[in-house]
Amino acid sequence: MVTSPRRVLMVAYHFPPLAGGSGIERTVGFARHLPECGWQPLVLSPRPFAYAQQDHAQRTPSTVRRTLALDAARHLAIAGRYPRCLALPDRWSSWWLSAVPAGLRMIRAYRPDAIWSTYPIATAHLIALTLQKLSGLPWIADLRDPMLDDSDPLAPYPPEPRLHRMHAWIEQRIAARSAAIVCTTPGAVEAHRRRLSHVAAERFALIENGYDDDGFGAAGLHGPRGHRRRFLLLHSGVIYPSERDPQPLFEALARLRRDGELSSATFQLVLRATGHDAWLAGLLAKYGIGDLVRLEPLQPRGAALREMQGADGLLLLQAANCNAQIPAKLYEYLRCRRPVLALTDLAGDSAAKLRHCGIDTIGQLASSGDCARALLRFLELARQGRAPLASPTAIALQSRQARSNALADLLDLVSHRRTA
Repeated sequence: MVTSPRRVLMVAYHFPPLAGGSGIERTVGFARHLPECGWQPLVLSPRPFAYAQQDHAQRTPSTVRRTLALDAARHLAIAGRYPRCLALPDRWSSWWLSAVPAGLRMIRAYRPDAIWSTYPIATAHLIALTLQKLSGLPWIADLRDPMLDDSDPLAPYPPEPRLHRMHAWIEQRIAARSAAIVCTTPGAVEAHRRRLSHVAAERFALIENGYDDDGFGAAGLHGPRGHRRRFLLLHSGVIYPSERDPQPLFEALARLRRDGELSSATFQLVLRATGHDAWLAGLLAKYGIGDLVRLEPLQPRGAALREMQGADGLLLLQAANCNAQIPAKLYEYLRCRRPVLALTDLAGDSAAKLRHCGIDTIGQLASSGDCARALLRFLELARQGRAPLASPTAIALQSRQARSNALADLLDLVSHRRTA
């Protein structure tokens, strides 16, 4: 007897054809692999009109219902200004108005067994919260990033008081009504357990980000060595001014070139799709390293993966204020099987993940001296073909398929609780 798959209603802002952002890959990966685990995804997402940048090359698996979502900054502003209330809890709060009725119609038509929503953006959780209240279905709240961070009283997140209160209210609603709270790193799980101490520990689950084999060529399986005379070190993805501030690295590059350790003839750092090119261009001019560092624009995902696979080394940046986060790019770096230089904090989750995978080419991002030390050691090892790489077994454990298996197990658990 063939058992029909159970269904999950997935509420996600980050979904094709939105261009860029690791959140797209998480949701698409789940939507692609969950059917193999006995769960049929039903995706509720905004119409493409909501997205300022679009990429229609990305495949969109599963049943998708798209509804109107207006970006307050682009669609509701007059002379560049708009009422702040239209952007609480985010600029796409209008999505709630169309998504809730559409979600209810999907629930009536498809009779899903559970609801899943992912943050950012917060409106996705508000939609799921409303649908849970109206349907009684078990709800899994996926927190790709923390909604709140009060670890530094002088720099709380979000910094705006009204938005902070709104995020705190949503987090409390998640605590009260969700069947499970999913975080992507061990540090995030612990932080949420401390802040939501009244929530039973078993309601928290760890499902990390990962990589999907789709788009990777054969080069990534074997990790071929580069043969170019000029070593190409690549950082692929956004560089946030606070969370990934590269200034200590830039200072190290300037000093190493001054001391004759580096030159533009033998070394090139490419920063791809930083999201903050104007700010970084100013820093490159400040440190006088424009010949060592090149800024490049966003490109389609397939091209980005090929570029990572062809680089001599891959650079990861993550400051200590993000110790409970792991950049989603780290998992794709591992899959590329290229040498990785991580400039981060040794006590953070990113460093722990790399060490667990057998990679020790790590330096302290906060120290220009340690950035210089780590870079020179990394270059020596990579050029000699001795830089550590993750094993195929360790890499396989980071796949989107493995993460989807974990989500399916959690869906089985929460839906069983409802029917038990």
